[in-house]
Order: sequence, then structure tokens, then C-alpha cells
Amino acid sequence: MCDKRKRQCVCLRQVYKSCLDGLLPSYQAFYRVCSRLTKHQSTLLSGQDKQLLVALAGMDVSVPHVAVVSLAVCCRALKLCKVPAAVLHAFDDISLQPASQVVLGLPEHILAPHAQPSPNPVQLQMTTPFPVTLPECALPADFNKQHGLLAKPYKHLVHRAVLEQHMGEFKSFSTNPFQLNRKGIAHGSRTWQNSEKQVYLFLGYCHHYQQVSQPTLQLFLSSPLIAQYVSFHIAAGHSQLYIRNFLSCARCVLRWWQSKPGGNHPSFVEGLEWLQTLGLQVADQLPRPSKDPKGLADAGKWMSAPRLVHLIHGAELQSQDQMQQQGVTVETSRDMHDAALAAMTFSHLPPVRLSCIRSLVVPAYTGPCLHPDCKEPSCEGNRLSITSESPLLMHIQLPHHKNARKWGKAVIEFDVPSDLAQLLHTYLGAPRKALLEHHLLIGDTCPYVFMDMHGRGFVAAAVLTLYWQKWLVSRGGVPMNPSMCRQVFVDERQSNSATAGPSNQGAAMVMGHSVKQWDKWYDMQYHPRLAQNAVDGMQSWRAAMLQSHPPAAPDLTLSSALHCGHVLVSESEESRYQSCCSDSDIDIDLD
Repeated sequence: MCDKRKRQCVCLRQVYKSCLDGLLPSYQAFYRVCSRLTKHQSTLLSGQDKQLLVALAGMDVSVPHVAVVSLAVCCRALKLCKVPAAVLHAFDDISLQPASQVVLGLPEHILAPHAQPSPNPVQLQMTTPFPVTLPECALPADFNKQHGLLAKPYKHLVHRAVLEQHMGEFKSFSTNPFQLNRKGIAHGSRTWQNSEKQVYLFLGYCHHYQQVSQPTLQLFLSSPLIAQYVSFHIAAGHSQLYIRNFLSCARCVLRWWQSKPGGNHPSFVEGLEWLQTLGLQVADQLPRPSKDPKGLADAGKWMSAPRLVHLIHGAELQSQDQMQQQGVTVETSRDMHDAALAAMTFSHLPPVRLSCIRSLVVPAYTGPCLHPDCKEPSCEGNRLSITSESPLLMHIQLPHHKNARKWGKAVIEFDVPSDLAQLLHTYLGAPRKALLEHHLLIGDTCPYVFMDMHGRGFVAAAVLTLYWQKWLVSRGGVPMNPSMCRQVFVDERQSNSATAGPSNQGAAMVMGHSVKQWDKWYDMQYHPRLAQNAVDGMQSWRAAMLQSHPPAAPDLTLSSALHCGHVLVSESEESRYQSCCSDSDIDIDLD
């Protein structure tokens, strides 16, 4: 037997034995990492080689698949799988040999994509006692912001059967319109996406940093894990809003466990109270950072309203000039698309919510409403429509916005200003068709007005944010979040030097909220401006007080004639009193 075969057998014994001894947390994960590193081009051994390896390496004869990968790939995969150092040291002597390889034995139950874990009945109670304080936590050396199960290194774990079953039941519990053992109303699509994200982030943390090989929703029953996860977020410098969103999701998961048979354990009630207390103390100890335009401008995250309006107006003029000079090309069409998107976000209209801009469909779309939570059969969705071609009149209706439920399903609708209507009408013609043809979407056309660089709608908010920031920087601006345009607008409208413009109540209606929300969330200068205006107003008030004529002071002098120690206020009142020389019914005690 040649040396190469001997080295293969030795490596096989180490890896496969480690799998059987439980040293590798997930042999399936190890195999998938190896396959990804080799681009799924591992060499399968022949039947004769397999028999030889079974005889010499002690492999179980029931192993149906045997593959060969290089030792370097094996070591990289072991490190990615976070195996103990002892397993890595087992390959040191082999790595000194040339052309070292590793033989992977892959049993059928490991290759199964939905392999059931070992029987482990769920105990429907939380881990007690509950932590009375948060543990100390320092960021690990291999800290990675993308630690959730949806990140690329861990996507294979999402397809575990138990986790899929848990997520399906939890989604049904949270989103069913009528779920009478659930507290509150059903989660909308956006709320469910946020909850799902929080769940996968927590499970990814448990898998990556707490070495949990099979993460499921049962981990939410462990209060020490939740406390460690909160400490992890604090060490990472995340905001209190981010942490409280997770704690809110954790309470929803506990209520789901409560609804299951056997979920009436007292620890669930204590756990919900513990999570609520933790959330309140997180909000108290991690206050929201105060923001002001000057600080944001110094950090490169703020643009004044005049500068932003001039920048967008310049992009509109440039895109129209290039279209006239160069004709309809992919580049000029994309420039006009970006100018129209920017004009819809700011300048021509009060800043409409980004979710409404992303979901706006073209006038030619005749299909059903694309909003995932819409149950109205006749709903046309958030739509841009053409009322008249000559003169050009365009109309926007937004039945799906954030406060639609609070407003009794009231629709935000308005006619588009003429300049913006002309820009949108030009873009929706040949330029948009050129973009669709470039992305090969003719026949399966994108129904949305605005699209990303691949010809798809901005379904995810983060995609639109990155797209807007890159465009803004390319135009000489700063990488400001597009949602910050709402704060820029409110800051100008509420300032002491605000120019003539729309009414605050009407602008707030188009923005999808109220003037009260301006003061609470959007107006970053609300408190300092009111305080300064009050102090400035006091100076004119004081000057007015000094210029006014004070009233005549009352005569408070005492009468010199005192009768029997009684004080007479004035001579005019002397007649009211009886002579004090005789006995009187009026007794005034001066002591």
C-alpha cells in the first residue's frame, strides 16, 4: 500500500472517529463547508478503494459515500466549524507530507438534508432561577456582525427539520388573523419579517458563540442565554431600541410556547415579567442618543434643505439634457430613473414614506394588489396613475401606509405637481423600457415604478438605502440615509427662518403621520428652539414691563391715633367701629 493511501486512511480515522466521539459539533456542517470550499468537486472513490478503506481504516461498512479532499481544505473547514484544538493537532504530522489528502466518510443520515436530531423531549418551562444581573461580556476575537443563521456560513442550519417546524408554528401563531390564545392583533408582514430576523440573529449567536449545534426556538426558554445575548449587544455598542426589539420578540416566542400543551408552567409568567423588567432597565441605562443637525453634519450624515433641493434639481436638469443630447441609452435611462427617484423622495413633495415609494406601481399594471397584507379584492395598491395626457395630469394614491389601520384605512392621495409629472412621464416611456430590455424583463416586466440595478423592485428597504446613499455621494452629497430627508424637511419647516410653503398639517398628512409626531420624533431642534424662543421673548416682555406706568401705590401708613392698642387702617374706616372705651363684641387679638 502506497504512502498516499496510508495517509488517507490515517486522516479518515481521525475525522470519522471525531464525528462518532462527538468532537465535531455538526459533521453535516463540516461536510457542507468542505463541499463549498472545493466547489462541490470532491473526488468519489471507487468501490475497490472503498473496500480497502473499510478494512484498513475501520470505517463502518454501511457508509454509502466516500470522498477525498485536500488536507488544506479539511483544516480550513475544521476551523470554520469551531472544532476543538485537539482535532486540529491530530493532522499536524500528516500536513508535513506532500500531497496530503483527507477521506470523508459520509453516512446516509448525515447527508440527509432534513435529518431529525436525537430524541430530546422539550421541557415546557424556563430555566430557573432567572439571572438577577447581566453577566460581563467582551466581544470575542472572531466577532462578526453577520452572525445570524441567515448569514452565508450558517444557511445550511436553517433547513433543520425541528427549526423549520418551530418557525412554521410560530409564524402561524403570530400572523393568523384570529388566534384567540394570542395577546393582541396579528402581525403584519413587516412585523413578522422583523421578528424572524431577531430569531435568526439570536439562534446564530447561540450556534456561533455558544457552540449550540442544533439551534431551535427552545433556546428562548434559557434565561441565562438571553442575558448573555443582551450583554453581547451592549458590548457591541448596539442601541437600546435594537435590544428592546429582540426582547419584544422573545416575549412573543414565550407566549407561543405558553399556547402549546403543557405550557402553563409558572416559570413562563415569571419569564415574561423578567423580560419586561429587563427591557425597562435597558431603556433606562442605554438612553437614545440625542441628535442635532450640527452633530450629524459634522459626522457627514446631514444635508440642509436648500443644498439637497439644489442637488436634486441639478440631477433633474442634467438627466434631461443628456437624454436630449445622447438619446435613450442604458446610462441616460438610469440617470433619469435616479433623478425621478430622488425627486419623489424630496423636493417636489413632502417626504413620502420610503415603503410607499418602493411599492408604487406603474400606471400600466393591471394585476392584483402586491401588498402582502392586503385582503381587499378591489384594491389597486399604491399606484401612480395618469389622469390626463393633455394637459398632463398624474395622480398618486397610497392605501397602504404605516398608519392606514389607525386612520381607519384612509387613503393618502394627491395630484402630482406639473414638473414632477413631466419628469415621471418622460421616464416611464422609452427610458424605462430601455432599462427593462437591458435586464431582460420584457414579458415578465417589473411592475414597480423604480427598480434596482438588476431590474427588480426595491422590495427590501436596505437595498433602497444603499442605492440612495451611493447616488447621493456620486452627486457630491454625503451618505445620508434617505429616511433622514423627513427630518431635514421638518427641521426647515419648524425653524424660525422657515420659508413660505405647505401647511404643517397637510404636509404631515402626506408624510403619513401628524404634527404631534413632528415634535416627538422628527424635529430634532424642538426643545432647544422652544427654550431659546422663550428666553428671547422674555427680553421684549421685560422691556414692555419697564415702559409701562406702574399703578399708584396704596397708602399703607398707620394712623397715629391708636385706641386701646387697636390698629385703624384708615380714617375712612374709623366710623365702622364702635368706641373701644366701652365693652365691644369685636375682639381682635394682636398677639
